[in-house]
Amino acid sequence: MHFGAVMFFTDYSMTAPDLGRVLEERGFESVWAAEHSHIPVSRKTPFPGGGDLPKPYYDGMDPFVALTAVAAATTTLKIGTGVCLVQQRDAIQTAKLVASIDQVSQGRFLFGVGGGWNQDEMENHGTVYKTRFKRMRESIEAMKEIWTKPKAEYHGEMVNFDPIYAWPKPVQKPYPPIHVGGAFPHGARRAIRYGEGWIPVRIFGDESDTLPEFRKMARDAGRDPASIEVTLMGPTTDVDKLKRLADAGVSRAVAMLPSDSRDKTMPFIDRWADIMRKVNA
Repeated sequence: MHFGAVMFFTDYSMTAPDLGRVLEERGFESVWAAEHSHIPVSRKTPFPGGGDLPKPYYDGMDPFVALTAVAAATTTLKIGTGVCLVQQRDAIQTAKLVASIDQVSQGRFLFGVGGGWNQDEMENHGTVYKTRFKRMRESIEAMKEIWTKPKAEYHGEMVNFDPIYAWPKPVQKPYPPIHVGGAFPHGARRAIRYGEGWIPVRIFGDESDTLPEFRKMARDAGRDPASIEVTLMGPTTDVDKLKRLADAGVSRAVAMLPSDSRDKTMPFIDRWADIMRKVNA
């Protein structure tokens, strides 16, 4: 099982280059950056986790900027968005961002995407909450055209453009792997439709009973289940449960790190490094 870490990078957290170097030295496979462009003052949309919205949600840096700093400070560590809210981003500009960071990192980028939960935030970007998943799908389909075609065009209901030239193209061919976030079964279905990976929503404990259903869904859709990686964000810390999940086909466990100083973050990293060694012993 691969291990990674995810963080809201802020101006008070452990810096992105420092975190990247520390993770790479300890044998982690990847680092992921979370995203919110802003948090509306209205706060009409409740936090899915319950209670008050944690402060880093307000303060998070742009993930592509933070991950570029990680890429410059490391050589093998993969970098990923965990997740990029593509439904509230321009598809053409995001395609260029993804291709550029894949070039800068020499093919180390993992494109985690999700439809989001904050209706107020999306509406400030002109995104309709009820149709956000259709817009996400069309954005991904349009970006694939841009990444793989010298002359790209796309004509959907929400994303629409005539033939364009757009470079650079990604290092990874045909494009960086797309990891689709979302709960079972709808998120799994979207991952099967247009992704190379599935990121289930906040899995804690042993969820291996869901994986056979996911694999059956993939086969029914004509996909090889082995071609779709499963990444757990915020997984259990129970070593035995993680071993069972690895045996069940989970590819990656990504620890959630606090947006805090180096001194306060290092104990979390070292604990997860120990868990990683025990799971993969």
